[in-house]
Amino acid sequence: MARKKEQKRTISPDPSYNNVLVAKFINQVMRKGKKSIARKIVYGSFEILKEKTKKEPLEVFDEAIKNVSPALEVKPRRVGGATYQVPREVRGDRKITLAMRWIIKAAKSKKGKPMKEKLAEELIAASKNEGTAIKKRQDTHRMAEANKAFAHFAR
Repeated sequence: MARKKEQKRTISPDPSYNNVLVAKFINQVMRKGKKSIARKIVYGSFEILKEKTKKEPLEVFDEAIKNVSPALEVKPRRVGGATYQVPREVRGDRKITLAMRWIIKAAKSKKGKPMKEKLAEELIAASKNEGTAIKKRQDTHRMAEANKAFAHFAR
């Protein structure tokens, strides 16, 4: 039976920077509904960005998201008895979501520092085209490139 189309939720911009992207990032950092803690982490890391880079934190953040955003990804597709990794182009909203997810995961994987410091370090690294999140994007692109032969299975 056909279902109704799910309505896209609109996220209001965050209070400090008046930016929707930052609000989405805060929501991604948030665990168990603790938004105030997520805000402290993100804003704290933005303060560290400001000190370390002497640039506007939003510029560094936007640059990091842009650098980490993947152009291609692989999706498993079952044909006959075999499952192929089919390379696909990544849509605009998914690019940003993946980039945010990878940056946060890379920051979490580091040890021995508060989250805001780890997040700031990862954002700085990503804005300079280095770091764990950038490596993840490169691995994803490499995987898509290696499986280019199965591109004809994409629909």
